[in-house]
Amino acid sequence: MFQAGCVQAFAATWVVRGFAPTTIGAYTSLLPRVLAHFDRPVWQIEPAHVDAMLHTLLLAGRTAGTRRRYLDMLRAFHTFVRLRYAAEIRALYDTTVGDPLDRFNRLRHVWDEPSRRLPPTAERLAAFFAHARARLTVTSDYPAAARDYALWRTLYHSAPRLSEALHLELYDVHPELGPSGKLHVRFGKAANASGPRPRWAPMLDGLDQILAWYQSDIRPLFPDTTALFCDAHGQPLKPETVRDRLSRHLDTEARPEGDRFTPHDLRRACATHHYEQGMDLLTVQQLLGHHHIASTMAYVRPFLTFVEEAWRRATLTAITGLAG
Repeated sequence: MFQAGCVQAFAATWVVRGFAPTTIGAYTSLLPRVLAHFDRPVWQIEPAHVDAMLHTLLLAGRTAGTRRRYLDMLRAFHTFVRLRYAAEIRALYDTTVGDPLDRFNRLRHVWDEPSRRLPPTAERLAAFFAHARARLTVTSDYPAAARDYALWRTLYHSAPRLSEALHLELYDVHPELGPSGKLHVRFGKAANASGPRPRWAPMLDGLDQILAWYQSDIRPLFPDTTALFCDAHGQPLKPETVRDRLSRHLDTEARPEGDRFTPHDLRRACATHHYEQGMDLLTVQQLLGHHHIASTMAYVRPFLTFVEEAWRRATLTAITGLAG
């Protein structure tokens, strides 16, 4: 079947464009599930067929994020077929490749959990990191505990996604760049099935010193490989391992359930705390590596006291202006 060849060619481009193996695996699994919703090749799909797919996913209880991933994958594959094979399709099937995607079947970018909890406060994280430092003196596996500490500080002070941090290699740390050094995030999250989006992330709030200590004193205790944060075999840590180790470390604090957080919450906390400290939203967007400012606006969740104080200052400024 002609479409099967198109699928294989499209999948081959993921390798050429530098996608991580885990991403390629996810896409390889997703594309057939998307195409299974249609009883015709992609060049014969019409807007009504896309509407039907989205309706089916909605009835199946799929989240907005999942429905958006289906739509993005369909858009990427359809664009690939149209740009690469439109002439062949016209010659073979005497048809043109239309566009089944329009503004009426485009999902809004909204959070599935609008009431989700706020990220941990700066005070909460200060207590957490103090506890983590104290445990370094009593742990039975000092190298792993010290590595975890450096990784958690990296997630908080440079705000990479967990997957991005675990793709960092030793030569991605550049202390010579800028006032406090930068991390070269070479495998930044792709957008709409594009290739990885590399960026430079500043090492803020003393992270340069933490990583200097980690690279000189801790990393040599692990096998001689290129991964910055590796396991006992020298392989990059897996995301599920990091999440599990953080969860077990939080257990040792014996704090209320509401004080728990995830690795991703550290990234959200970085964005929120810097915004509260005066960093403008566009700079926060660059720090996070977001393609759209709307994504950054959803990440930044300032605490009520901050919002109230900002409102008080704005009101006072307005009153002063009127009085003048």
